[in-house]
Amino acid sequence: MRIYTLKQKFLDNLVVFMLIMSSGGLLFVFNRNISYIIFSIILGLSFLLIRKNVFKTNFYSSIITTLILFGLFIINYLFAENEQELNKYYYYFMIISISVFSLLYFANNKNQLLLSLYRVLQMIVAHSLFNFIMFFFIKDNLAVISSTYHECETFLNLFFYTTERGILTFLNIDICRNQGLFWEPGVLQVFLNIYFFLEAFIFKKSKFILVLASIAIVTTYSTTGIGLLIIQSLVYIQQELKKSKWFILLFILLTIPIIMLFNLNVEEKFQGEKEFSFQKRFFDLTQPLFIAAEYPLTGIGLDIDQFQAMREEFYFSSDNLKVLRQKIGVASKMNGTDKGSSNSIMFLFASMGFPTAILFLYMFFHQQIINDNKWLLMIIMVISVMSEPLLLRPFFFIFIVSGFTHFFHRITSHKQQLS
Repeated sequence: MRIYTLKQKFLDNLVVFMLIMSSGGLLFVFNRNISYIIFSIILGLSFLLIRKNVFKTNFYSSIITTLILFGLFIINYLFAENEQELNKYYYYFMIISISVFSLLYFANNKNQLLLSLYRVLQMIVAHSLFNFIMFFFIKDNLAVISSTYHECETFLNLFFYTTERGILTFLNIDICRNQGLFWEPGVLQVFLNIYFFLEAFIFKKSKFILVLASIAIVTTYSTTGIGLLIIQSLVYIQQELKKSKWFILLFILLTIPIIMLFNLNVEEKFQGEKEFSFQKRFFDLTQPLFIAAEYPLTGIGLDIDQFQAMREEFYFSSDNLKVLRQKIGVASKMNGTDKGSSNSIMFLFASMGFPTAILFLYMFFHQQIINDNKWLLMIIMVISVMSEPLLLRPFFFIFIVSGFTHFFHRITSHKQQLS
């Protein structure tokens, strides 16, 4: 029994690790096809261990959810504005299948899902801190690795950096923005902030690790990440104020320089070297709405190549949004981009239309994976998927799936009671 328990814990952690890596991890960036095959095999073997314990209502609700999601994506494929590559939809069918089976695997034990998520993210926090520190010792011994869509530098495939655009100079010392095991710092900060949330508001095991997680978030030098850290810190201070005044005083002292760093980062986004980053996100926030307004029912399709081609027709002229730009004090220096949208919520509206996008967001907000302090979690999740193309990746898509399965679980349970 003990051996099985250890095996079960290992599989639980492995499934969660693969979920996270498939949502921005370099493992899937450089080895996507083989990684998804391995992930599918892991899920299949894991499911064999728990198949006898799966409740019929959970199984039926998962099947219905799969059919509904497949149907929505097929409708999108058939009625898309331009001809779509079927291979791109095979990828989304894979995401649906993995998300549904991952959630079904943990359906009878949601606490174990949270515990595994906590453990895996704890390891990611530890690795990210080592990743940041090791740069100063190995920066002259990095090797370039590349794929069709991404390139970065690595040391023995253990530590990863993007020195071309990630180097910051502080007190004449070169510092590389921390990206950990992910394709960019903006993705790492998402999972670090989720860990901060779990440690601060769910598990509450170690205040010291909470401080380390805060430091790890700061090393990403992500405006979004530091902003989310400040929001969580203020909520945490408010909740802990009566318990330990000395610790709260220390936490406040630590928060003040973080706020100063955030203000400096924001100023750079508006007027400094990183102004292009703000322009890109502003572009990805507003432009897809024009596309969605033009194709409101089924959108223009999920084929990213077709999306990039279509968006050229919606580049802003010099007069577009002139009033709004004047209000925020930024002149547009960006006429377009050949990259996909960094705002995955706006991309959802443009690619799938208003009905499906609204349905997905409704299920996203009604997720049943984490219910404690749900309002704060959803602030973290929504801001995260509005700054990175993550919503339709497995880890985040399981939150949408959980909304669907919960809805159908209530229906199937009610029918069983009636019968």
